[in-house]
Amino acid sequence: MAKDVRADIETMRAADTDRQKVADQLKTALDEGRLTLHEYDERVGLAYGAKTYQELLMLLTDLPRPGVSASEVQAEQRRKARRLPTAMLVLWTIWAALTLINLVVYALVAMSTDADIYPWPVWMLVPGTALAAVSVGVQVIRHQQRR
Repeated sequence: MAKDVRADIETMRAADTDRQKVADQLKTALDEGRLTLHEYDERVGLAYGAKTYQELLMLLTDLPRPGVSASEVQAEQRRKARRLPTAMLVLWTIWAALTLINLVVYALVAMSTDADIYPWPVWMLVPGTALAAVSVGVQVIRHQQRR
Protein backbone atom coordinates (compact mmCIF):
# COMPACT_ATOMS: atom_id res chain seq x y z
CA MET A 1 0.00 0.00 0.00
CA ALA A 2 2.76 2.48 0.96
CA LYS A 3 4.59 1.69 -2.26
CA ASP A 4 1.44 2.49 -4.27
CA VAL A 5 1.08 5.83 -2.47
CA ARG A 6 4.73 6.66 -3.17
CA ALA A 7 4.28 5.76 -6.84
CA ASP A 8 1.21 7.97 -7.02
CA ILE A 9 3.08 10.88 -5.45
CA GLU A 10 6.04 10.47 -7.81
CA THR A 11 3.78 10.70 -10.85
CA MET A 12 1.99 13.82 -9.58
CA ARG A 13 2.79 17.06 -11.32
CA ALA A 14 5.25 19.36 -9.59
CA ALA A 15 4.57 23.02 -8.85
CA ASP A 16 6.85 25.98 -9.45
CA THR A 17 7.58 26.15 -5.71
CA ASP A 18 8.71 22.49 -5.78
CA ARG A 19 11.06 23.25 -8.66
CA GLN A 20 12.43 26.26 -6.78
CA LYS A 21 13.06 24.17 -3.64
CA VAL A 22 15.03 21.63 -5.67
CA ALA A 23 16.99 24.43 -7.34
CA ASP A 24 17.81 25.83 -3.89
CA GLN A 25 19.02 22.40 -2.74
CA LEU A 26 21.18 22.15 -5.85
CA LYS A 27 22.62 25.60 -5.13
CA THR A 28 23.51 24.47 -1.61
CA ALA A 29 25.20 21.36 -3.05
CA LEU A 30 27.17 23.61 -5.41
CA ASP A 31 28.21 25.86 -2.52
CA GLU A 32 29.32 22.81 -0.51
CA GLY A 33 31.42 21.60 -3.45
CA ARG A 34 29.33 18.51 -4.11
CA LEU A 35 28.51 19.59 -7.68
CA THR A 36 30.64 21.22 -10.34
CA LEU A 37 29.31 24.34 -12.00
CA HIS A 38 28.54 22.33 -15.15
CA GLU A 39 26.58 19.69 -13.17
CA TYR A 40 24.74 22.43 -11.32
CA ASP A 41 23.73 24.20 -14.54
CA GLU A 42 22.59 20.94 -16.09
CA ARG A 43 20.54 19.89 -13.05
CA VAL A 44 18.94 23.30 -12.55
CA GLY A 45 17.85 23.27 -16.16
CA LEU A 46 16.33 19.83 -15.67
CA ALA A 47 14.69 20.96 -12.41
CA TYR A 48 12.94 23.89 -14.06
CA GLY A 49 11.89 21.62 -16.92
CA ALA A 50 10.60 18.83 -14.65
CA LYS A 51 6.93 18.01 -14.80
CA THR A 52 6.60 15.39 -12.02
CA TYR A 53 7.98 14.88 -8.54
CA GLN A 54 9.86 11.83 -9.76
CA GLU A 55 11.82 13.95 -12.22
CA LEU A 56 12.69 16.34 -9.40
CA LEU A 57 13.64 13.59 -6.97
CA MET A 58 15.98 12.00 -9.50
CA LEU A 59 18.07 15.19 -9.46
CA LEU A 60 18.72 14.82 -5.73
CA THR A 61 19.20 11.06 -5.30
CA ASP A 62 23.02 11.20 -5.13
CA LEU A 63 23.13 14.22 -2.81
CA PRO A 64 22.96 14.09 1.00
CA ARG A 65 20.89 16.53 3.00
CA PRO A 66 22.37 20.04 2.95
CA GLY A 67 25.06 20.65 5.56
CA VAL A 68 25.81 16.95 6.15
CA SER A 69 29.44 15.91 5.96
CA ALA A 70 30.71 12.70 4.38
CA SER A 71 31.65 11.31 7.79
CA GLU A 72 28.11 11.93 9.05
CA VAL A 73 26.68 10.15 6.01
CA GLN A 74 29.00 7.18 6.59
CA ALA A 75 28.12 7.08 10.29
CA GLU A 76 24.40 7.06 9.45
CA GLN A 77 24.91 4.25 6.93
CA ARG A 78 26.82 2.21 9.54
CA ARG A 79 24.01 2.76 12.08
CA LYS A 80 21.41 1.63 9.56
CA ALA A 81 23.50 -1.43 8.67
CA ARG A 82 23.81 -2.48 12.33
CA ARG A 83 20.13 -1.94 13.08
CA LEU A 84 18.12 -5.15 13.27
CA PRO A 85 15.08 -5.55 11.03
CA THR A 86 11.77 -4.65 12.67
CA ALA A 87 10.63 -8.29 12.78
CA MET A 88 13.72 -9.21 14.80
CA LEU A 89 13.16 -6.31 17.20
CA VAL A 90 9.58 -7.48 17.72
CA LEU A 91 10.77 -11.02 18.47
CA TRP A 92 13.36 -9.75 20.95
CA THR A 93 10.71 -7.62 22.66
CA ILE A 94 8.34 -10.59 22.98
CA TRP A 95 11.13 -12.79 24.34
CA ALA A 96 12.19 -10.14 26.87
CA ALA A 97 8.59 -9.64 28.06
CA LEU A 98 8.01 -13.38 28.49
CA THR A 99 11.34 -13.78 30.31
CA LEU A 100 10.50 -10.91 32.65
CA ILE A 101 7.08 -12.41 33.41
CA ASN A 102 8.66 -15.79 34.14
CA LEU A 103 11.24 -14.23 36.45
CA VAL A 104 8.62 -12.22 38.35
CA VAL A 105 6.34 -15.26 38.78
CA TYR A 106 9.31 -17.36 39.87
CA ALA A 107 10.38 -14.72 42.42
CA LEU A 108 6.83 -14.47 43.81
CA VAL A 109 6.51 -18.25 44.12
CA ALA A 110 9.98 -18.54 45.68
CA MET A 111 9.16 -15.86 48.26
CA SER A 112 5.80 -17.42 49.16
CA THR A 113 7.07 -20.91 49.91
CA ASP A 114 9.87 -22.44 51.95
CA ALA A 115 10.38 -25.44 49.64
CA ASP A 116 13.02 -25.60 46.96
CA ILE A 117 11.51 -24.68 43.62
CA TYR A 118 12.70 -25.84 40.23
CA PRO A 119 14.20 -22.83 38.43
CA TRP A 120 12.01 -23.03 35.34
CA PRO A 121 12.91 -19.53 34.02
CA VAL A 122 16.26 -20.99 32.99
CA TRP A 123 14.40 -22.59 30.06
CA MET A 124 13.90 -19.11 28.60
CA LEU A 125 17.57 -19.29 27.64
CA VAL A 126 16.72 -21.85 24.94
CA PRO A 127 14.57 -19.56 22.78
CA GLY A 128 16.87 -16.65 23.70
CA THR A 129 19.89 -18.54 22.37
CA ALA A 130 18.02 -19.50 19.19
CA LEU A 131 16.92 -15.89 18.70
CA ALA A 132 20.50 -14.69 19.21
CA ALA A 133 21.75 -17.17 16.61
CA VAL A 134 19.11 -16.04 14.10
CA SER A 135 19.95 -12.37 14.79
CA VAL A 136 23.63 -12.99 14.13
CA GLY A 137 22.75 -14.92 10.97
CA VAL A 138 20.54 -12.10 9.72
CA GLN A 139 23.28 -9.54 10.31
CA VAL A 140 25.88 -11.72 8.52
CA ILE A 141 23.58 -12.17 5.52
CA ARG A 142 22.81 -8.43 5.39
CA HIS A 143 26.53 -7.65 5.56
CA GLN A 144 27.29 -10.05 2.71
CA GLN A 145 24.50 -8.54 0.57
CA ARG A 146 25.96 -5.05 0.99
CA ARG A 147 29.30 -6.15 -0.48
